[in-house]
Amino acid sequence: MESSNLEQTLQDGKLFRHLNSLIVAHLRDNNLNQAASAVASATMTPLNVEVPANNLLELVAKGLAVKKDEMLRGVSSTGLYDLGTSIPAVYGSVSAPLTAAAIDFSSVEDTKGASKSIPKHEPRHLSEHKNVARCARFSLDGKYIATGSSDTSIKLFEVAKIKQMMLPDARDGPVRTVIWTFYDHALPINDLDFHPQNTILISGAKDHTIKFFDFSKMTAKRAFRVIQDTHNVRSVSFHPSGDFLLAGTDHPIPHLYDVNTFQCYLSASIPEIGVNGAINQVRYSTTGGMYVTASKDGAIRLWDGVNASCIRSIVGAHGTSEATSAIFTKDQRFILSCGKDSSVKLWEVGTGRLVKQYLGATHTQLRCQAVFNHTEEFVLCIDEPNNEIVIWDALTAEKVARWPSNHIGAPRWLEHSPVEAAFVSCGTDKSIRYWKEAL
Repeated sequence: MESSNLEQTLQDGKLFRHLNSLIVAHLRDNNLNQAASAVASATMTPLNVEVPANNLLELVAKGLAVKKDEMLRGVSSTGLYDLGTSIPAVYGSVSAPLTAAAIDFSSVEDTKGASKSIPKHEPRHLSEHKNVARCARFSLDGKYIATGSSDTSIKLFEVAKIKQMMLPDARDGPVRTVIWTFYDHALPINDLDFHPQNTILISGAKDHTIKFFDFSKMTAKRAFRVIQDTHNVRSVSFHPSGDFLLAGTDHPIPHLYDVNTFQCYLSASIPEIGVNGAINQVRYSTTGGMYVTASKDGAIRLWDGVNASCIRSIVGAHGTSEATSAIFTKDQRFILSCGKDSSVKLWEVGTGRLVKQYLGATHTQLRCQAVFNHTEEFVLCIDEPNNEIVIWDALTAEKVARWPSNHIGAPRWLEHSPVEAAFVSCGTDKSIRYWKEAL
């Protein structure tokens, strides 16, 4: 009996040591160095302990998945807005998706020397909406593109057909790149997102709704599910698990929806937000462990992806101008933001420090966004007065290219493929253009 108790004690000790190592490595790898040092000191764990990247997140995700299978689902309740409603236990991080390799931003502050040159891209006119093309999104695998318009329509493109159309020796006649057009909103479309695993597209619009379209069913012309929000839905983002989604609206707090029950959760931890705190963009990190918002009050806010509390507010990130976009780097250590102060900035997640500025493109009017290319070697944004697309080396912040947009008037939106050298521009001239690296 004593031998059994001793063995159990030793096993418990090993488990605690392993858990402490995971926590220290997780904090250290996310640049939370002060916290990592404190935990390491308190638990007598080496600060330089070797643990595979994101190991703690992966283990937690697996545990949550098991717990999810054991949970009973609640009754569906559309539009339930109880401030401080507890976040479901199944909500948390998942393993990072397999995407194109990203560069290492760990030495971003010290990077000097020659910048990389980006290969020339060729634009091709794809289609036109009947009014301003306002937004675009690639599917996670890069196989589809969706665009949304002020005319309330959504166009869905198949990338393979776009490439076929762009072949110089195409002889089979015109290729129809638009595989479906959805009309189911009453007001302009603001944002789109693809489900990470299924053939489902969601759209957020000024009509206060989020609509779900199943594009595997080519006879379906309307949404098969609708979430009725209380505000203008400016931005939408699926959790990497696909079971939850975030809506950034005219309300200053992100709305978190359970996709299966439509229940809405609001954070009980509300940062101090003044007037004009409407959210222009909300985006998850690659594992869903965090999300970020860019607001009309100029602030960038970082939120905990597990309990939905606000971790950090970077107030005045773009001065008194609107912050129009914010996205994570693939390693989740930095945030790239864009604002109507004509700046694009790179922020360190762990400290909230500004580490890079990408200057030389003027954008003061449109709700444009700055994006990385698929390898994160370059940053792209719009120059409104010159009707150009400006590209910087992501590490050196040196401007490496300026390309005429070929739109009549400045493009309103850029979206880069997550898997290859290609991006889409949407114009106030109603047109959609696909840019592919020239061979």
